[in-house]
Amino acid sequence: MTRPVSDGCDPALCPTDLCCFGECQCAPSAAQGDRRRLMMQALGLGAAALAVAGVALPLLPTTPFALVSAWAFARSSPRLEAWLRNHDRLGPPLKAWEQRGAIPRGAKAVAAVSLPLSGLLVHASGAGLAVTASVGVALACVGGWILTRPS
Repeated sequence: MTRPVSDGCDPALCPTDLCCFGECQCAPSAAQGDRRRLMMQALGLGAAALAVAGVALPLLPTTPFALVSAWAFARSSPRLEAWLRNHDRLGPPLKAWEQRGAIPRGAKAVAAVSLPLSGLLVHASGAGLAVTASVGVALACVGGWILTRPS
């Protein structure tokens, strides 16, 4: 999806999330840019908070929240992005994912236990057979994908 282009700017150079502000007239107004930057920072901070909580809470994933946080900070705050990438606990899994698509063994172990338990909880809640089967297939696919990532 691209922004409307005036002044002959190439739409391929101005995607919605990475508008080339200095190269064409597809830049948002200053107020829109500030609001968007603040929203992205808020998203990044919220995701970073959940990632930090995931370090201490065994069933809360850390890496997906760190990835969302890195994505949001890359679009809103170089200082916060640098903080995240250099963080003692959040930086290494983030770098491992970006470089090799790797998921830590501990996270795989938690997923291997929690995904089947989640399926059992759905079944125990009284969900119908179609819902239980659909959830089971989805959880098996997610689990298979997680287990096939490098460690």
